[in-house]
Amino acid sequence: MTAATKQTIYVGGYTHGKNRDGIFLYDLDVDTGRLKLRRAVDGIADPSFLAVGPDRRCLLAVSEGTEFDDEPGGGVRAYAIDRESGNLSALNGQPTHGEHPCYVSFDHSGQWAFVANYSSGSLTMFPVRENGLLGGPSVVIRHHGHSVASERQEGPHVHSVQVDPDNRRLFVVDLGLDEIIAYPLDLTSGRLDSTTPVVTRTAPGAGPRHICFHPNGRFVYVSNELDSTVSAYTFDRDTGHLALLQTLSTRPEGYKQYNDAADIHLSPDGRFLFVSNRGHDSLAGFAVDAESGQLTLGGHTKARGHWPRNFGFDATGNFILVANQKSDNLVSFRFDPASGALEYTGHQVEVPEPACVLAVASKAALA
Repeated sequence: MTAATKQTIYVGGYTHGKNRDGIFLYDLDVDTGRLKLRRAVDGIADPSFLAVGPDRRCLLAVSEGTEFDDEPGGGVRAYAIDRESGNLSALNGQPTHGEHPCYVSFDHSGQWAFVANYSSGSLTMFPVRENGLLGGPSVVIRHHGHSVASERQEGPHVHSVQVDPDNRRLFVVDLGLDEIIAYPLDLTSGRLDSTTPVVTRTAPGAGPRHICFHPNGRFVYVSNELDSTVSAYTFDRDTGHLALLQTLSTRPEGYKQYNDAADIHLSPDGRFLFVSNRGHDSLAGFAVDAESGQLTLGGHTKARGHWPRNFGFDATGNFILVANQKSDNLVSFRFDPASGALEYTGHQVEVPEPACVLAVASKAALA
């Protein structure tokens, strides 16, 4: 594999049980989709979600749990990324002041980071220094309330946090409240305005989980975990309001067994949308109408494993990598940008309890 085709694939997961390492680094051959283990990084417990900064110099990993560095609550750790090799060097960590952090993201400048704390129903904002070190939290916001599904919505459960395309608002998806909350963002002071959020309520019991913005900035898509659906919205970039277009099932027609919708991603050109199904163990593929934003179900691709918690496109946009948490495997599929079809490459690797997968091109590949 030449340097020009090299990509680093970062995989985070759970470290209890048989896995004592934290983050795994794989090399991806972008001609074949073959994955090869390079190394593992220990020193972090349960790195179940990862994020790479916009300049590709820093990686953040949540430490999902109720204790971090001998203190109550979860945490987040920062790593420097070597631009030549993609290898990681530990920088520092910060407590998230919440339990079971499950999602981390950057703003578009790379100067701020956000963490969703699932069990405590809260979100935390951190400054990211020029050297990649995390500063102490500038904001902690805790949600209150509940929704209709008593077993899963007895209280707030923040599941993802992501800035809008204009870096003006932080969209917070709360599974426990059935709400998508957009907080105005002040990048100068590092504050979120909790007094004037824009709140979008989903269907009762939907359990919204993850969100993605269309490249054209006009549409937003949300995976709803509890009722296994995906919702399409129009997005008013001036006000932050979302208006529901449609909601479709992510399951095949007639499928009645247990299922949770999980991750959601658009293809790089925005023509196709995918949502993972845990239970049916598949990726549901949808065509996206460029004018209306509406979705049309194209079909389902089996994940070749159990419980596809997370997936993502590689840096070329030609492959999708699927992390099957309960079958301990990472699988590569070739993506056809013309039809939206996925084809198994024949390549997969064993990874203990993978929960997040991210692809980053090397410096040589970016040149």
